[in-house]
Amino acid sequence: MKQYKVGIIGGTGMVGQRFITLMENHPWFQLTAIAASSRSAGKTYEEAVEGRWALDIPCPEEAKKIVVLDAEADAAKMAELVDFCFCAVDMKKEEIRALEEKYAKLECPIVSNNSANRWTDDVPMVVPEINADHIEIIEAQRKRLGTKRGFVAVKSNCSLQSYVPALHPLRKYGLEQALVCTYQAISGAGKTFQRWPEMVDNCIPYIGGEEEKSEQEPLKLWGHIEGDKIVKAEGPSITAQCFRVACQDGHMAAVFMKFKDGCKPSIEQIKADWAAFRGPAQELELPSAPKQFLHYFEEENRPQTRLDRNLEHGMAVSIGRLRPDTQYDYKFVCLSHNTLRGAAGGAVLLAELLCKKGYIQPK
Repeated sequence: MKQYKVGIIGGTGMVGQRFITLMENHPWFQLTAIAASSRSAGKTYEEAVEGRWALDIPCPEEAKKIVVLDAEADAAKMAELVDFCFCAVDMKKEEIRALEEKYAKLECPIVSNNSANRWTDDVPMVVPEINADHIEIIEAQRKRLGTKRGFVAVKSNCSLQSYVPALHPLRKYGLEQALVCTYQAISGAGKTFQRWPEMVDNCIPYIGGEEEKSEQEPLKLWGHIEGDKIVKAEGPSITAQCFRVACQDGHMAAVFMKFKDGCKPSIEQIKADWAAFRGPAQELELPSAPKQFLHYFEEENRPQTRLDRNLEHGMAVSIGRLRPDTQYDYKFVCLSHNTLRGAAGGAVLLAELLCKKGYIQPK
């Protein structure tokens, strides 16, 4: 496979740090440049993250001596150095949209972890196992931007990665409704327990904007391309409540689902569909793709956050406790690693898909 020079915009934050670690020994991607805010610009990466390294694995040696660029002021230089960039900046949404489009117009493809462009009509929001075909909208986006190489592609919200993959292969049975309660780790807020002592022995029943994302973003994933935009699906309807809980990593969801009258599959059929499910990420053998995307646990007390969040390098989804419900047809629980499958890892997998399909080419 071709080799690609990669930049990371917003490399000093928690998701940016995760991107840095995922570039270490990647078979296709070579970390070449890092950009962050003006506060970090001019420092080596090691200096920029001193006292701020938030992961339980060390900073890769290859990143330490890279001199950090200014994400805004040095955009042209950054775009010149790399074949594409990951973006994980902490800015206002309108500023992120402007920054990502600026890089795209500099002919630098952007694979974004941010939410700012998720509802831009011609920006694909992709989980490679679910809606890989949405990357075809990139040609329409390039026409709008007036670019040959540049574009923006995004991954979906981190909490969706636990329950949407589990619901996806069941839509063929006429899935009509889903009720979802998510229990989300503090790293989803870019925090550790040292930085957020209020979360020790605590649960907060509110995460700003999260419930709206949880209810609406799956409909874009399940939508279709129509002309120069992606049209969201009409259903299934989803209602969500989202809680911040005292876990470092791992988003769990309790899911209730209802099918059209007379259409519900058996428990055995659902488990078989989960076990058999493969998407383009597996068929194309992308480097970051889990061999088995959906894992079902028969034990009554699984999945558990600490035991199962790192399954298949944190890129698989764990499911358990499938059983009948008194008001819905069935209920189950599921779990994904929020900064791997849900954030940086999911974006790396999307970048691999874009490279494999030729939307990103080495210069």
